[in-house]
Order: sequence, then C-alpha cells, then structure tokens
Amino acid sequence: MSGNNPDKTWKEKLTPEQFHVCRERGTEPPFSGAYCNDKTDGIYLCACCGADLFDAAAKFDSGTGWPSFFQPLVADNIEEEVDERHGMRRVEVHCRRCGCHLGHVFPDGPAPTGLRYCINSLSLKKRPR
Repeated sequence: MSGNNPDKTWKEKLTPEQFHVCRERGTEPPFSGAYCNDKTDGIYLCACCGADLFDAAAKFDSGTGWPSFFQPLVADNIEEEVDERHGMRRVEVHCRRCGCHLGHVFPDGPAPTGLRYCINSLSLKKRPR
C-alpha cells in the first residue's frame, strides 16, 4: 500500500473485523464465517488484493468451523511462516502478494495432499466460475 501509514489505508478498505484478521493476524470465531458452509462453485480470492488463492473444488468439510482446502489454487500465491504464538507451533499462511493473514496449514487433511489449509472467511472473497 502506498503512503506513510499502510494500516490507515487498510482500515479504510476493510471492515474492522477484516482488518483484525487480515492485518493483525486475528482469527474469526469458528462456524461464524460466510464461507464456512458454502458449497457453491468458484474461486476464492484474497479479500485485500484479489489474488487467486483457492478453488472451490479443493474445499472440504473439516468440521473445524473454518473453510478448509486440501491445496491452494496457485501455490506461488501463498507463503508460509512458522507461528509459535499462543504456546504452540503452527504454520501460518499469508497471501504472498499483499501479506494478508489467511489462516494456518495443518498436516491432517485428506488425500491427495494430506494438508488442511484452515482459512478465515474474512480473509477471502469469492468469484463465481
């Protein structure tokens, strides 16, 4: 983002809830997100910059309360970072283009990857196919 205060620019673009999740690495409450139970076809984009992140065809019901995917649509659009906050070791995922906090990836997903990208609905927007 341009200017001297990128947080101010993001606060103007995002809702307060989105800002907390996307820019402050927050987590929405389980089962509260718009895409938690969504089964429609389409592409999930970064809520901040619009980068293509996940395909609805890779979405599955993990029972965790957050949208879950077994793989990203474009692997290069996702970056990973070890997260040791809250007394545990997890792998946080961000949008590579803008740094938006998306959620975490865990090694307990279904075939074919065995991964579960556990993503906040607030960090996503959806485009119909």
